[in-house]
Amino acid sequence: MLCPKATTMQKTQRLRLLPLLLLALMLGASAWVSASANIHDVRMWRSPDNTRIVFDLDQAIEHKVFVLKNPDRVVIDIPRASIKADVGTMEWQGTPVQNLRTGIHNKDTLRVVLDLSKSVQAKSFFLKKTAGFNHRLVIDLEDKAATKDVASRTVAASHKEKRALIIAIDAGHGGEDPGAVGPGNVYEKQVVLAISKELEKLLEKTPGYKAMLIREGDYYISLSGRRELARRAQADLFVSIHADSFTSPKAYGSSVFALSSRGATSTFAQFLADKENLSDLVGGVSLSDKDEVLSSVLVDLSMTHKQEASIDVGSSILREMGQISRLHSKRVELAAFQVLKTPDIPSVLVETGFISNPVEARKLKTTAYQRQIAQAIFNGVDEFYNRRPPEGTYIAWKKSQGNGEARYIVSRGDTLSGIASRYSVSLNDLRSRNSLASSNLRIGQELLIPLNP
Repeated sequence: MLCPKATTMQKTQRLRLLPLLLLALMLGASAWVSASANIHDVRMWRSPDNTRIVFDLDQAIEHKVFVLKNPDRVVIDIPRASIKADVGTMEWQGTPVQNLRTGIHNKDTLRVVLDLSKSVQAKSFFLKKTAGFNHRLVIDLEDKAATKDVASRTVAASHKEKRALIIAIDAGHGGEDPGAVGPGNVYEKQVVLAISKELEKLLEKTPGYKAMLIREGDYYISLSGRRELARRAQADLFVSIHADSFTSPKAYGSSVFALSSRGATSTFAQFLADKENLSDLVGGVSLSDKDEVLSSVLVDLSMTHKQEASIDVGSSILREMGQISRLHSKRVELAAFQVLKTPDIPSVLVETGFISNPVEARKLKTTAYQRQIAQAIFNGVDEFYNRRPPEGTYIAWKKSQGNGEARYIVSRGDTLSGIASRYSVSLNDLRSRNSLASSNLRIGQELLIPLNP
């Protein structure tokens, strides 16, 4: 046991050491602050009205961005940083950037200057390191002259001024966010964009439809931005196309999802929703300017009606998907997918398969299978709208004439009696309209379905 005198001496020694400890901590903190961050890569993505420049760093940084005139420039100051990336080989064609220059400002600040061909609105934000991604400084240059109203490209009178149905096609992920990556480097963002463009072709050549691609190239759009583009285009239906992955390569099959405001219908649906909802963090989205309305509680009455329509059209798509692929779930699943939270537009998310499954990955990257998937989605959408055409549309008008008809492409497993039952037409009428001597069908055969008012 220590005597009281020894205890007092120990206390005195501790007090003498305290200033030294504080000094050491201060020196350590100063050394940490002055540590240099390295920019080891610079990447650029171009969208229709926006240029995104991404700086990959090995540690967190502070930064300042400002715009200068005469000539037009954007200046990015990053204290205690150095650039290791080769920016001299970057290509800026099709963007407002003409050149990127770097230098040292005030002894310890890296200054990056973007020389511009025209004025832009500049925004910036920093993303901390996440699984698979480094620290990132994101600079968005928005074209001032670019129009945000896409409705003029999609809303058009057709067929004796009877309104065309506008289908918004959302290819998931893109740009900074590759989505799932399967064996053989099969990228989800590439597969779903190819499927979306095939679906666009089918809709555009069919009377009564207009297609709108949410994403037309390899760039990222935020989840709320995708919904907003569909709303501005006054879309009748929002179809989000994905090809996800799972922790096990054995997971397989297609699925269709609609929005749930009360929780997921299965653990797997919740898993996928949670995974897709992280897309903004991967793709790079500022969290400081979220739309209060879109983030608020859904409008109950509108949501109930739109959810019923979403489940109905989703069921039609799921039946068609089942003709060309195995189904992961035989019912439309419900989960809180952020991209589907558009209460005034029926919305579905189609999982075309699992890129993490080697067999499905090989199929998904082929043009032939991508066209089959697009055809299945189109058939489901077309079947739904021929049963429930909105008032004032060309399809509703044609059906009211008593001589309307729908096109149907025969898929594996189809029977003539099954198709007749699905469209509520008699087997004899179906045979007669297509000049069929028997009920035999072949895959890929086109049938005309008579629609009675």
